[in-house]
Amino acid sequence: MGGGAHTATTASTVDGVLRRTAARVPDRVALRFGDREWSYGELDLAVSRTAAWLLGLGLEHGDRVAAYGYNSDAYLLAFLGCARAGLVHVPVNYRLTGDELAHPLAHSGSAVVLTDPRLAGRVEDIRSRIPAREVLGLRGAEESVLEIARDPRAPDQVGTAVADTDLVQLLYTSGTTALPKGAMMSHRALVHEYVSCVQALDITAEDRPLHALPLYHAAQLHVFLMPALAVGAENALVEVPEPGELLHRIQADGITSFFAAPTVWLSMADHPDFATRDLSGLRKAYYGAAIMPVPVLERIARRYPRLAFYNCFGQSEIGPLATVLRPEEHVPGRMDACGRPVLFVEARLVDRDGADVPPGEAGEIVYRSPQLCDGYWDDPEGTAAAFRDGWFHSGDLARRDAEGYLTVVDRLKDVINTGGVLVASREVEDVLHLHPAVAEAAVVAMPDPVWGEAVTAVVALRRPATEAELIGFARERLAGFKVPKRVHVTGELPRNASGKLLKRVLREELTAFR
Repeated sequence: MGGGAHTATTASTVDGVLRRTAARVPDRVALRFGDREWSYGELDLAVSRTAAWLLGLGLEHGDRVAAYGYNSDAYLLAFLGCARAGLVHVPVNYRLTGDELAHPLAHSGSAVVLTDPRLAGRVEDIRSRIPAREVLGLRGAEESVLEIARDPRAPDQVGTAVADTDLVQLLYTSGTTALPKGAMMSHRALVHEYVSCVQALDITAEDRPLHALPLYHAAQLHVFLMPALAVGAENALVEVPEPGELLHRIQADGITSFFAAPTVWLSMADHPDFATRDLSGLRKAYYGAAIMPVPVLERIARRYPRLAFYNCFGQSEIGPLATVLRPEEHVPGRMDACGRPVLFVEARLVDRDGADVPPGEAGEIVYRSPQLCDGYWDDPEGTAAAFRDGWFHSGDLARRDAEGYLTVVDRLKDVINTGGVLVASREVEDVLHLHPAVAEAAVVAMPDPVWGEAVTAVVALRRPATEAELIGFARERLAGFKVPKRVHVTGELPRNASGKLLKRVLREELTAFR
């Protein structure tokens, strides 16, 4: 089969994952995007062409290459091409503009930016503020990733030696509380992640997954697409997760597994086409990237009764999968749990002094794992703060039951201290989600002259409801100190493209409103 020359190595590298699959099943379909189809052999050869082209630009081992584009086969080729060339891929949220876009491009020192034609103007607007010496296309231009990858005349010889300890990606965190930090992911970390995912999520060569969340997000790329390529599955990719299109593709393409954030699952269940689509082939339903309110999960489960549900939890710094609640573990009394650690992850719950907390008590989740990042790019202080005593401090607060199942209570920064008593925002949110008028709910702390911090709710409604009605509903189900002091109504809650709720933005909006 093709694929160009490769330096012999025993290292476990990201590009080696594809090479080995292509050697086993070169003619099997690897990826479909739009009207294009790639076999594993064709994809492997295209990656070599992409890698050779990138190196031909004068890039050297360890240089950073930013990818600022929508989902496409070209986006995947750019990541795998960087991995094969010994370069560091920097995925950038395609919704960012201006200062928010300039930060990861400048902070990473990316020498090249690969972008889509629709987004190129945004990069040019900040060109004077970023170090990139070239801005090139992912697709849509003669000198772009897609066109090079499909050109039989393009060089495909790649002689670069890549070690599994080399960096392969800078994963910029979501930045829900501060400026995003670049988690330094090595080949070794991500390959361990892929093995954990295959084992914990029952990913097999017989699967036909649909990938719809943004590939710049670690969950879609590293928990689902890359592990599926590792086992030789047949993958379908769409540009954006539009609910009606997703329902159509699941039926038309015989999709058997699908991952989405809770908001996407709910929008599919609410879509008018749901009643007319045959989803009988769908077997595995993965959710994550944000906390799934239990009432929402129960509603989706009623509408998708044949599905096996997997709750996937973690964060960018660990690849990002840390724990999974498997289908047989979705039982009454445990529906809000995020499961137990995956194969290559150790997890503890600790108090402020780093001591283990007993079962049933809340503590911060700390991790030890070969999946973990090597620290934060150009941020020794942030790295030292997160990695202490050999453990990575996640910032997530959770409880562990007697059988080892973890249930996330809150982010440490989102716990509300009202009158000296701590309130977990998730508990209040789950109660508000029980109200039939509430489509979405978020609870944050706001400054209060009496209580220090006041429990404050923001809701998006599916039908009219008053503040007094919602507060009264909560009072019937919660202790008095947990009941929201105020409930604000909004059209929709601020989320990033992966579905993660941006409570920092909510607090800023509420402060401005006051």
